[in-house]
Formats: sequence, C-alpha cells, structure tokens
Amino acid sequence: MAKAALVLSTLLLISGCAQNSNTAASGAPDSDASTEQNQPHHPETDQWVGRWTGVEGLFLDISKNEAAGPGHYLLEMQYGLDADQSGTFEGQTTAEGIRFNREGGPQLLRAGDGEATGMKWLLEKEDCLVVATGEGYCRD
Repeated sequence: MAKAALVLSTLLLISGCAQNSNTAASGAPDSDASTEQNQPHHPETDQWVGRWTGVEGLFLDISKNEAAGPGHYLLEMQYGLDADQSGTFEGQTTAEGIRFNREGGPQLLRAGDGEATGMKWLLEKEDCLVVATGEGYCRD
C-alpha cells in the first residue's frame, strides 16, 4: 500500500512539473502581460486630453477615442470665426503629434509655445498645441 501511494505521488509530481515546463517552454506570456505589452503607450499625446483655448472664442477639446483604441483621439474644435469652421475630427498619434483630416486635407497637431502659434495674443504662453501658423490653442 505504501508503495502504491509513493508511486501515485511521484506521478502527480512529475505531471505537475511537465505542465509547468510546457508553459514556460512555450514562451507564451500570461494574458495580462501580453495585453500590456501589445498596447503602445502615448504619454505625450495622452496628456493633451482636455480643453485648449485659442483667440476670439476658438477652442480645441481633445478626448480619447476609446472605440478606435489607444493612440486615437476625437478633436472637437472651433478653428475659425465662421460657424462652418467647426467640427469633430478623428486623429491618430504619430511621432510628430496627432494627425487628422479636415477641410483642406491632412493636418498635424503638434506641441509648441505661444510664439509657435504666430499670434501675438498667445505669445507669452508656454503650453500650446499648433496646427499651423495662425492657428494654435494654449493652456494657462
């Protein structure tokens, strides 16, 4: 009887080791680690989420586009004084900033300062986002 118990416990020990070595040998990370490793991080552009103010009532609201995934944003903006110069645009992170399409073609939203906006009203600002000279939005 003791011999049978010893054989049984040895078999259990061996089968347990075999399962662990197969998992380790496969090189497959557990699901939590794989999810975290596969999702790119966008720390700079993620910090841009929120409201940015331009001149004369112009604004830019950036939010994450959760449906599209990491690195995708919705840009709600009033970018001109005319009523038709507003809208919500889908953007995506690039090495330079956030790319989006709007009337006039592809645009790039990039970090800058008040001087980069090209507008004297924003000249003293340090934390700004710029689409082009003459179009920028800043935070205080």
